[in-house]
Amino acid sequence: MIKIAPSLMCADLTRLGDQVRELEQAGADLFHFDIMDGHFVENFALSPMILAALRSLTKVPIEAHFMISEPERYLKHAADAGADIITVHVEVCPRLFQVLGKIKELGCVPGLALSPATPLCFLDYILPEVGIVGLMTVDPGFAGQEFVAAALPKIRKLRQVIDERHLDVEIQVDGHINKDTIPLVVEAGADILVLGTSGLFHLPGSFRENIRAVRQQAESILRRQRG
Repeated sequence: MIKIAPSLMCADLTRLGDQVRELEQAGADLFHFDIMDGHFVENFALSPMILAALRSLTKVPIEAHFMISEPERYLKHAADAGADIITVHVEVCPRLFQVLGKIKELGCVPGLALSPATPLCFLDYILPEVGIVGLMTVDPGFAGQEFVAAALPKIRKLRQVIDERHLDVEIQVDGHINKDTIPLVVEAGADILVLGTSGLFHLPGSFRENIRAVRQQAESILRRQRG
């Protein structure tokens, strides 16, 4: 089953709580919660304090995606705020085994994210330790960018590696995921679709209608693949 993960940085922040409730009722499987520091990426977005405020409003799992330079300093903040999954970028974590171990100790699912230009070889020895690999399909930092097509062979290769090694690891794709790119990433092997401006929040339909349409599109592709 394909999972749908609305990106909350793309929501209407003037009514974020209401939209979280609406998205849960619409069938969201996971909330993607970007935390940025203006250093690793040239943007600021959300915070553990906002995550904590939202936690009581929904039972849907929340993924804290750290796009920050020193994520190990703030892991407990995210866990205490109610994150179920904590994802860090391999580009800023020289001690990955320690960081992932700390995330597990905090009771959260560990995730690793890779920017489009980061090769999969960074995962060679660490992959069995994670629950989710987030493959960025735009450069991290800002919504509204163009899809990086070079990410598609990375998704295919990672899918092959996970299947060959019989690992329980989900592939998440994040960046310009919409009706035009969903067929590409699902065929390549993605499990979780992060939906932002072009894939969910700026579409004319209701959240329920839009999520249903994405799910139907993705699952029809999977049925074709299975023959």
